[in-house]
Amino acid sequence: MLQVTDTIQLDESEIQFKFIRSPGPGGQHVNKTATAVQLRFDLAHSTSIPEYVRRKLARLARNRINEKGVLIITANRFRSQDLNRKDAVARLKSLIVESSRKTKLRRRTKPTNASIRRRLETKTRHGKLKNMRRPVTWNGE
Repeated sequence: MLQVTDTIQLDESEIQFKFIRSPGPGGQHVNKTATAVQLRFDLAHSTSIPEYVRRKLARLARNRINEKGVLIITANRFRSQDLNRKDAVARLKSLIVESSRKTKLRRRTKPTNASIRRRLETKTRHGKLKNMRRPVTWNGE
């Protein structure tokens, strides 16, 4: 079991790893070894994650989820397969932790009278400044 938060534990059988060749420069070594890790987590059929976390995670990571509901995280930051695997798991954990946080509801507030007055004074001052920048016209000529 993979402990994510106090209440959420992931069954390790729900996570699959696929090792692929890492893109980018690296010479002969990068062409022979599969050090990049592709983590696959079936979000749609997971029993470890509560429904509200699943919905928020699907919204947060919508670009990483395919049409079958599988979350795909690719890690190729390191040259080691083991470090890339740990990086992918850490990124999955951070996504789930972020999704498990409750969003704080925003209460609408009314601006104070002083702030309204300051805003209007600033607008008036700025309008006068722009008016002063206009070219001077002579009525006699």
